[in-house]
Amino acid sequence: MTKKTNTEDYLRMYRQMVRIRTFEDNANKLYLSAKMPGLTHMYSGEEAVAVGICEALKVTDKITSTHRGHGHCVAKGAAFREMFCELLGKEEGYCRGKGGSMHIADQSNGNLGANAIVGGSMGIATGAAFTARLLGKEDVTVCFFGDGATAQGLMYEVMNMAALWHLPVIYACENNGYSEYTRTEEIAAGSICARAEAFGIEAHQVDGQDVLAVNALTRTLVERARKGEGPFFLELMTYRYHGHHVGDINREYYRSKDEEKDWKDNRDPIIRFRSWLVEEGIAGEDEIEAMNEEIKADATAAVEYALAARYPDVSEVDMHVYTDVTHALARSPA
Repeated sequence: MTKKTNTEDYLRMYRQMVRIRTFEDNANKLYLSAKMPGLTHMYSGEEAVAVGICEALKVTDKITSTHRGHGHCVAKGAAFREMFCELLGKEEGYCRGKGGSMHIADQSNGNLGANAIVGGSMGIATGAAFTARLLGKEDVTVCFFGDGATAQGLMYEVMNMAALWHLPVIYACENNGYSEYTRTEEIAAGSICARAEAFGIEAHQVDGQDVLAVNALTRTLVERARKGEGPFFLELMTYRYHGHHVGDINREYYRSKDEEKDWKDNRDPIIRFRSWLVEEGIAGEDEIEAMNEEIKADATAAVEYALAARYPDVSEVDMHVYTDVTHALARSPA
């Protein structure tokens, strides 16, 4: 890879991380101002995971996401305008406003969708990898999930199948230290990586705040998966800055303010990467600030557009519920 190509890649990764953080800042404001329906779960603090992994994928490669999925969607190519429209339940959203924060999908970018059920997308991801194998394609699927999902039986069922059939799937566990309101070590016995290794799956633990480390390892595993050497398992050590969801504002009863401050001051993925870019002479402070301001302006314009956009017509209430309404009704019991 040439220095020029490296430079372009690095700046794109930084831009994508800032886009995710900026999106989440605006989404949080929309919720707190009572302009966004439903509930949402912020991804701020975990940006290096989504970007490091998705930058190693092709457009045709697939991802499945979680209830904390805005970051994955943006990293896989989602646009601000359609994202905000979806959060606000507007017609121009990725799912015509019917999915909301926790159910965004964009198959044109290989995003098979976010899932509000803990571990709910593991079967979908494994099925997508199986489909690629059957069709003779080299597509790889990445399944994002949190550490709490490692308690779900579905994970072990699909990992067993994936290991037996050497499927091109990477299971990406975003270990942010907490399963809702409980420390991971209080509910997860032993090593998380060992759970995958029990099925003969190669597992790696990586610093989820280091986008370069995440990207380098993922690129290697993706290429190996294309050759039939999968599946693989990643445990990405990261941290969520907000609570479990936007209403979780009194976090002191399960984690301290000092802990949050330490992660934000000393381990923030964007600050770390920005410092590296400057130190390596890849970008100057002025260039980075100009990029940040451009992204903020794009987000502001997208929010304003989404606020003014139309809601789906009431006549669509049962649209997209079935792939074929006539066929589904015909099969229904009398």
